[in-house]
Amino acid sequence: MSEESENKFQNPVAGFGVTFKAMFKKRLTEQYPEQQKVTAPRFHGRHQLNRHPDGLEKCIGCELCAWACPADAIYVEGADNTEEERYSPGERYGRVYQINYARCILCGLCIEACPTRALTMTNEFELADSSREALIYTKEQLLAGLEEGMVDTPHSIFPGMDEQDYYRGLVSEAAPGTVQQVAVSKGEKDEEVDA
Repeated sequence: MSEESENKFQNPVAGFGVTFKAMFKKRLTEQYPEQQKVTAPRFHGRHQLNRHPDGLEKCIGCELCAWACPADAIYVEGADNTEEERYSPGERYGRVYQINYARCILCGLCIEACPTRALTMTNEFELADSSREALIYTKEQLLAGLEEGMVDTPHSIFPGMDEQDYYRGLVSEAAPGTVQQVAVSKGEKDEEVDA
């Protein structure tokens, strides 16, 4: 038998050898969604808008995250704070904040651009939905929940503190007696005026 005809016979047999080896290996089957997969600590998942320890929002509506986004998935509208309706310690806050997860590539450039560390990424990765509208997350969906010692926005800043004190970490919780202000910009009305 010549070498050429021997190779014609050995090539298909060698190919089937790979198949036969794979047939008898233990299969790796993931039982998702019954068993959730543990993600890496620095996994880039769903975004979160963070709060200061007293409940005021860290987002200042600067729109740097929207400019940094290569997929144009973030929409931000900033607005001015007033003493009667304060959402963040500074001059401005993010009035409208949306992330379109149909476009987002979860690259993390937006969190690198954020000057106040208002935007971070969680380990949540289940973002699929049946409609495009449901994939547009609003500020209410992205905003971190309230923890003990926090008061929901809008409310006044901690007495005797300024914007810089918040970013130095000097505010650890809401001041005693802090109450939520009336959100006139969201259509709320003062109950005392109506009564």
